[in-house]
Amino acid sequence: MQHPNETGYLRSAYLIYVTCHVYFFDAINDWGAKMKQRSIQQNDRIARRRMREEQNLISRMPAVYAASRLQGQRLLQAAGGLSIVEWRVLWDLAEAGPMTIGEMAQIQRIDHSQLSRALPNMRAKGFVLMRPNDRDGRQVLVDIAPAGLAAYEKARPTMQRRRAFVKAAFSEAEIKQFINLLDRYENLCREPIEQITDQEPKND
Repeated sequence: MQHPNETGYLRSAYLIYVTCHVYFFDAINDWGAKMKQRSIQQNDRIARRRMREEQNLISRMPAVYAASRLQGQRLLQAAGGLSIVEWRVLWDLAEAGPMTIGEMAQIQRIDHSQLSRALPNMRAKGFVLMRPNDRDGRQVLVDIAPAGLAAYEKARPTMQRRRAFVKAAFSEAEIKQFINLLDRYENLCREPIEQITDQEPKND
């Protein structure tokens, strides 16, 4: 037979156990609900941020350029192993003939230093010939070599198919409008930075 004090003690211990047990599971459930709510809120913030960036022209342009460049690299590798720079140089020379580095950079809309770094390696591969310009000895005249012409002709059909593939996705009017918009955006990017820094910031 249990002593009354012992029975009371057991009853108290049981009540404490039940109370703690209930409190523990309530706390767990409350924590889980808060975490779920926080997860929903975080997902909502991420979704809003993603939607905002989809409309951000400054962010989209580098992404489009990167995707286009990667596609071009893969096609050129499959078509003979040329790099993007090598292809552009050989394409320019095959269509327009000998030209200076500056003229080529102007056609490609890039800094001439990029070509200056790439051309010695292309000459070592036998793709191009380089000599002083007869009209201006300070300039280098670049011409396509037989090996370069052969590499160009090997890659040309693949790159023609790529241009046709892109062109087929747009109407002539859309392409014209797209080029005009690109020109406007490029002109904005070439504006002096003071045009930007001197303006009052606006909420976007």
